[in-house]
Amino acid sequence: MNGTNGKQSDFPDVALVPYPVIVAATKGDRLCAKEIIGNRANLTKWQDDFHACMVEQYPDLERGESASKTGRKHIPTRLFKQAVNLSKQARAIEAVLSGITPLNAGKKKEEALSMLKKWFPQMENFSGQLKKYKVTINDLLAENEKLEVRAKASEKGKMNDTMERAKLKSELDDMRRLVDRIPPEILAELKRQQRQHGKVIL
Repeated sequence: MNGTNGKQSDFPDVALVPYPVIVAATKGDRLCAKEIIGNRANLTKWQDDFHACMVEQYPDLERGESASKTGRKHIPTRLFKQAVNLSKQARAIEAVLSGITPLNAGKKKEEALSMLKKWFPQMENFSGQLKKYKVTINDLLAENEKLEVRAKASEKGKMNDTMERAKLKSELDDMRRLVDRIPPEILAELKRQQRQHGKVIL
């Protein structure tokens, strides 16, 4: 089977579907996508026409649903990076909390409070941002379950994109579990200190 680059594919059972790359430019080599494509409605029409053409060649090709119909929003990459960063901080906080003993309680308590002062506002902000993408995340999790069933049946399913979005939710759940594990006296102290500085958490 020929790949998109015209060479023989190493994977005879896999259909390689080419995709268009359009660089809209004037005769003077000035980029001008807006002049050529127009608005969002025109771009959607181009995509619809392209899909219709490709389905003739590849009947099993599926097209995603429009975000206007599904209510989904694009999840920005920065949220994934933020989740990883917050998870690293959460693991460090857990390590400090787990290391509290009667002999080092004072020092470790101060260390935990210092870490939590930095982590809590970031986690609250992150949690608030995720609420905007709740529909998208829930849809992707449901889609992930369907893909897992399909993957088990065909053993060819690829789910990386959907799995990463599910991981984002998992990271948030881990952070919430950490909040639940914080000893009440440390949480009370943190809240007291935050109130003194005019910030309210939890």
